Amino acid sequence: MSATYILAMDQGTTSSRAIIFDADYSIIAQAQQEFTQHFPDSGWVEHNAADIWHTSLDTARTALKEAGIEPQQIAGIGITNQRETTLLWDRHSGEPIYNAIVWQDRRTADYCTELKQQGHEAMVSNKTGLLLDPYFSATKIAWILDNVDGARARAEAGELAFGTVDSWLLWNLTVGTNHATDATNASRTMLYNIHQGNWDKELLALFNIPSSILPEVKDCATEYGVTNLLGGEIPILGIAGDQHAATIGQACFTTGMMKSTYGTGCFALLNTGDQAVTSTNRLLTTIAYQLDGNVTYALEGSIFIAGAAVQWLRDGLGIIESAQQSGELAIEADDSQQVYMIPAFTGLGAPWWDAEARGALIGLTRGTGPAEISRAALESVCYQTLDLLKAMQADLGADTDTVLRVDGGMVASDWTMQRLADILQAPVDRPVIAETTALGAAWLAGSKAGLWPDQAGFAKSWRQDKQFTPLMSASERDCKVAGWDNAVRRVLTT
Repeated sequence: MSATYILAMDQGTTSSRAIIFDADYSIIAQAQQEFTQHFPDSGWVEHNAADIWHTSLDTARTALKEAGIEPQQIAGIGITNQRETTLLWDRHSGEPIYNAIVWQDRRTADYCTELKQQGHEAMVSNKTGLLLDPYFSATKIAWILDNVDGARARAEAGELAFGTVDSWLLWNLTVGTNHATDATNASRTMLYNIHQGNWDKELLALFNIPSSILPEVKDCATEYGVTNLLGGEIPILGIAGDQHAATIGQACFTTGMMKSTYGTGCFALLNTGDQAVTSTNRLLTTIAYQLDGNVTYALEGSIFIAGAAVQWLRDGLGIIESAQQSGELAIEADDSQQVYMIPAFTGLGAPWWDAEARGALIGLTRGTGPAEISRAALESVCYQTLDLLKAMQADLGADTDTVLRVDGGMVASDWTMQRLADILQAPVDRPVIAETTALGAAWLAGSKAGLWPDQAGFAKSWRQDKQFTPLMSASERDCKVAGWDNAVRRVLTT
């Protein structure tokens, strides 16, 4: 029985998914489970680590069952995951010592401010390409070590393991025999030197984190171990953080190519090749992917809240019953009302990086209703993408090719993608295969297994579903953007 399928395990912020692809990149089965978000204090976001693991395992088993194939027909597993989310667990029992602290969590904002005031941000940025922000893993690790009884002593005694979500899944899939991560996830911890390719001793000392808890760092496509938990032996052959996997899934292998993923947050990556471009506009320099020991870098802009704003309309305000309704309501909105939503529920990301900023609705009138608020939520994603694009163009010193490849749950909305093209005043390309994050993880495993082609062959297979071109006049767009800029200034605290 030949192995002609790839299983992608896509562990996200609000749900876990498993997708099985055949040799032609077609999806033959998939499964998804949402899990509970925990908000124990203002600005705090946590997940139950067991929820992450069990929903990931359950969806993988469900997808296999629905595909009607045997485990030996799976050539390999590729893992992709929400980044920066931080877990520590006991090396012997495998039990977490605290909930997973999610990338959105802002509890260490004061700690980051203190380190900035002490003059450490330049050193951190030079080594990691990141800013001193609660977003990244290092201060989350330090918080757990300092706030969970006995954690620091146990860590220093070698009893604990740290991992981002990929490491947690790998550990469980291999029943505690493999403690590793890939270069993309390592690059988001604020502990990894992206130029030297190692855990940095000076950074570990700054955050007072013992090196014994850290995983081994590997290429994105390599042998990570074998799992026996899906009915038979299946090799794990690929790992990449979700945004990096989406970059791969969009075949953005050429310098200057750009993708933007619209999920819970929004993340735009611009391939800069073998050059780690230093941003002067508060973007991040990150590892796009690492293959055969060779690193490809990217500039990244991170928007903390994208699809989560629509989720808030549904779960917080109760003005919609499904995400699809937001686009339907936006069409009905009164064009004469200029309502802006600044979705700074957990601070503002790039290019502002204001951890203390909080959300606002601006421009409300007695005539404002669900339609106008829905439109404002969707437009906020478009405006934030424009902010990222402007910053990237400034860092590169010239206009980039601003044809943007998009993916993620929000791109299914034609209204939102058309408004994105209008606000950017640039084309927006939506691919045939919308599940590009899972596809990227699958390509890592499939190429390593020899089932799928190399980068050049994979790039040739990319297909466009639809291109959205600007329909709004430049003057109308400029007026709207000016209103957005004014609204953002009202919530900034720094």
